[in-house]
Parts: sequence; structure tokens; C-alpha cells
Amino acid sequence: MGNEPGYRIFSISLLFPVFRVSLSGFLLVSICFTNVGCNGPEAREGGFTECPKNIPADMSCIPGGEFVYGSDDPHWRDEHPATAVEVSTFLIEKTEVTTAAYQECVKAGACKKAISNYLHMRAQDMPQVKVSWYDARDYCAWKGRRLPTEAEFEKASRGTEGNIYPWGNQKATCELAVIKENGIRGCTADHQPTGSPKVPATRPAGIYGLFDMSGNVHEWVQDWYAADRSKCGVDCLGKDPAGPCGGKSPCKGYSEKVVKGGSWYWDADWARAAKRRAYRPDNNPPHHFGFRCAASISDS
Repeated sequence: MGNEPGYRIFSISLLFPVFRVSLSGFLLVSICFTNVGCNGPEAREGGFTECPKNIPADMSCIPGGEFVYGSDDPHWRDEHPATAVEVSTFLIEKTEVTTAAYQECVKAGACKKAISNYLHMRAQDMPQVKVSWYDARDYCAWKGRRLPTEAEFEKASRGTEGNIYPWGNQKATCELAVIKENGIRGCTADHQPTGSPKVPATRPAGIYGLFDMSGNVHEWVQDWYAADRSKCGVDCLGKDPAGPCGGKSPCKGYSEKVVKGGSWYWDADWARAAKRRAYRPDNNPPHHFGFRCAASISDS
């Protein structure tokens, strides 16, 4: 099994129980009782709420438990350290929020109007772009949901085995994600040199049935951006980390939010699950920023 540099994962699959040992500069053992192992979408780990039987059709359930957060890639120091952390069971939308969905919130008076600079990105079935972090937050609240934390987004993208991408460790290509490849933004010759995103779900789903967790549009998450997560303590690397100040505002010393997932505008490195980008939440957002919503089990 190929794993990202900086850690190794060993799995021993038995019927009952399954033992998983993670090594990332320290030894950590977790046990889950399941007949499908600890690494698949059906996994359940001790002490976490199981996925409910009835969830909204537009969402997937991500089982609670441990995963490898970040990386030790020497080229991207803000991803350090690769650390085993736990997140509780949660729900996340299968696709990015579309223009049509966002317009319903605008019509209801709960969201600000967002207008793309590019006419070809305004189609109703395209992902909504050029929304600020506050716009994304307001839409999710209107839906009775919230933005995912960075840790939630990353686990939903890479799963529990430390994959580099949602599909595994094979480098992102235009067959797997809507990215910039060979100088072509968005994988097709249309609208160059700017390029554009695609209608959600044109590429294969990842481990949890989620689409475009890598590529298409960058996605806002809840967390304030900490360039060095090791200095952030349990807020960044404890159980259910939500970044500095738990993602709440105001947060002294922090002025940028995290954006994840890569986009059609950037190449394969930006589409890695561990990749992070910082951007001010109130700035005029780029044309390749979008979002999706999440929900805690208790809120769903």
C-alpha cells in the first residue's frame, strides 16, 4: 500500500476485532469492532456515534474515528506535522453548492447576491463561485447546516489510510479531477486562458461517495488559518480540531480562513487532500472559490 511520506499505516483485518496501528513519530493503537475493517466507509470506531439510517439524499455520512491529518512533505511546511487525530461522525454534502441552490438562498433574503466575473460560470448547474467565507457560512446556516472543519474536509477527502487524493496516491490528472494540466485550466480548451469549473460530479466519486473533493473549485472550511499547527495545540491537533479559537470570531492574531481541495485553476499539487490555502474571509473572492456544507449528527 502506497502512503504519503512521513507516516506508515499497518492494518490487520480480522473478523472481530480489527486492530489498526498508526506510526507518525509516535505509536497509537485504536480498535474498532466491525466485520468490514477500519478503513472503509462502513467503519465504526469505539466511542463514536454510528451513521444514522436516514440522512438527506444530498449528503454522505463520514464515520467517526482516527485519520492521518496533514503531511510531512518538505515542500509544504504549513501541512506539518502528519498527525493521527480523531473526528466525530458527521455528514457532508456530496457535491459543491450550485448556482441554482445558492440563488434560492438569495431569493429567501438569507444570502447576498454573488455575481461571477465570467458569464460562462453563471449557469444554474455550475458550482457557485465568487462567494466570501461569510456568504458560504450564511448559506449553510440557512440550510440548517454549517461549513465543515478543515479536519472533517480532509478526512472526507482522503479516508483513514492517509491517501494523498480521494482515489488513492496516483497523481491527479484530468481523468480524475478538474484541474490545470499541461497548461490547460479546467481540462478542456474552452474559455482559455482562464478556463472554468465543470458541472459537479463529472469525475469519479471518492471513498465516501463524494464528488470533486479534489479539483473543480477550492472550498471554504470553518477554520482560521494557522501557518504552524503544532503551535496551535488541541484547537488544531486535538479531538475534533476546528483550528484557532475553535473557528469562532473574533480570533486574535488570525485574519485568514482555510480553503481546501484545489480547483480547475491550479495543478495537481493543489488538489492534494492535505493542501491548504489561506484567504481573508471578507475579501472579494476569486472565481475559483466555492463551498459545500456539513452537519453534525445532532443537527441533522
